[in-house]
Amino acid sequence: MLNIWGRISSINVRKVVWCAQELGLDFQRTEAGGAYGVVQTPEYLALNPNAMVPTLNDDGFVLWESNVIVRYLCAKHWTQRLYPEDLHERFDAERWMDWQQTTLNPVSGGAFKQWVRTPAEQRDPAVIARSVAGTEPLFALLDAHLATRSHLVGERFTMAEIPIGCEVHRWFGLPASEYQRPHWPHLERWFAALLARPGARGVLDLALE
Repeated sequence: MLNIWGRISSINVRKVVWCAQELGLDFQRTEAGGAYGVVQTPEYLALNPNAMVPTLNDDGFVLWESNVIVRYLCAKHWTQRLYPEDLHERFDAERWMDWQQTTLNPVSGGAFKQWVRTPAEQRDPAVIARSVAGTEPLFALLDAHLATRSHLVGERFTMAEIPIGCEVHRWFGLPASEYQRPHWPHLERWFAALLARPGARGVLDLALE
């Protein structure tokens, strides 16, 4: 049995759950992190000394780092075709996954944390402004990329869609009362197609928290 530790409100846990569902895998998810605690227990730290989520246990093989877990599951179950066989396509997918983690996520998280997880009276407008100013050009870049293709890599769904799809879900879910996002038609079309995927149920249809 595949075991996943982490609360579904975490963007990184969502990636792993969505990936497992796309691959049709049987798995058990244990709530951990945030209000659930667990991550500071000796038992959990023996699996993941970072005290973060998610953590995966695949019949004794333990992994942490969400994008790595997605890569591992897609590579192991390669017949599902989420892990590109062509070398150029594979590393194109890898590039977008790294871009999500190193470029998009660090700037987008500020506005999300302020508007969704911080009481109104404690919010820092400067943090929000920096986050919005840094994130909108990146989504514009993504929109331009998707103007000439149906998916991030070629013309089919790959592992690259999962981390970025979770990131878009979080940004598009920001409260409309606080943020009026620009119109990105190609990105919106792409995201609507992700929402329609059975594997994304219980992940991309969740409200932010």
